[in-house]
Amino acid sequence: MATGTEPPDTESHPPSGGVRSATRAAIDAPHLRTDRWWLAPAATAAGLLAFVVYSTWRALANADYYAAPYVSPFYSPCLAENCEPMRGGPNWALFGDWWGLSPAIIILIFPLGFRLTCYYYRKAYYRGFWASPPACAVAEPHKKYTGETRFPLILQNIHRYFFYAAVPVAGILTYDTVLAFRDEDYAWGHMGLGTLVFLVNIVLIWAYTLSCHSCRHIVGGKLKHFSRHPVRYRMWQLVGRLNARHMQLAWASLVSVALADLYVFLIASGVFEDPRFF
Repeated sequence: MATGTEPPDTESHPPSGGVRSATRAAIDAPHLRTDRWWLAPAATAAGLLAFVVYSTWRALANADYYAAPYVSPFYSPCLAENCEPMRGGPNWALFGDWWGLSPAIIILIFPLGFRLTCYYYRKAYYRGFWASPPACAVAEPHKKYTGETRFPLILQNIHRYFFYAAVPVAGILTYDTVLAFRDEDYAWGHMGLGTLVFLVNIVLIWAYTLSCHSCRHIVGGKLKHFSRHPVRYRMWQLVGRLNARHMQLAWASLVSVALADLYVFLIASGVFEDPRFF
C-alpha cells in the first residue's frame, strides 16, 4: 500500500529537470498567478533595451558631444587625440593619433561594466531577457540552474573592481559639472538649463554609486564591533539607507545620464540654444 512517503519512481518517470522534476510538486499549471506578472519584466527589458540602443548609437557617433561649456558624460574624460577641443575640461590624449574610433568607447567600458555587473541590474536583465526567473512565483523555463559559477557569468564577481573604476569616473563627471558654471567664453558665473541638467545627473550618479552593495561592504564589512568604529558605522548606516533605494537610483541615474548626453547632443547639433538664467 502506498503511504505517500515513498521516494519518486525515477526509473519509470525520470526527472525532466528544473521545476518539472519528479521530486517537485506535481502542478499541471505553469503557475497560479492571475495578475499581469509579465508587465514588470517586459517593461524592464524595454527600458534596458532602449538605453542600450541609444548609448550604442551615441558612443559610435563620435560627434556632437561637446557644446561649450558642456561635455557629454559618455565622452568624459576624453582620452584620445581625436577628441573635440574641450578647454579646461578633462581631455587627456593618453591614446595617440593611432586611435581612430570614437573616444567614448575607451571610457564607457568602466561605467557600463559597473552597471552590467551591478546586483540590481543582474536581477533586472536576468528576468527581463533570460526569464531566469521571469517573475516571483513563476517558474523559469530552463531545466538547469548553474548560477554565476560558469563563464561568462562568473565574471560578475569582478563587480567590486568596476566599483573602484566607477568612483573616479564619477569624480571626473563632478568636475565637468563644476565647469558647467562657465559660459561659452569660459568665464565663470554662468548658469543655464544645462547646468541644472548636469547637477541633477551628478547627484543621481553619486547616489547610485554609493548605494552599491560593494560600497556598503567596503564601508562597514568585516567589523566585529561597530562601537569601536563609530565613523565607519555612521557611514555604513548612510550607505545602507541609500542601498534600500538602489533600484530606484539605478533607474533614475540611467535616465539622467542619457538625458544629459541628449541635452549636449541637441545643443551641439544646433537644435536649440542653452537657455541661460544668468
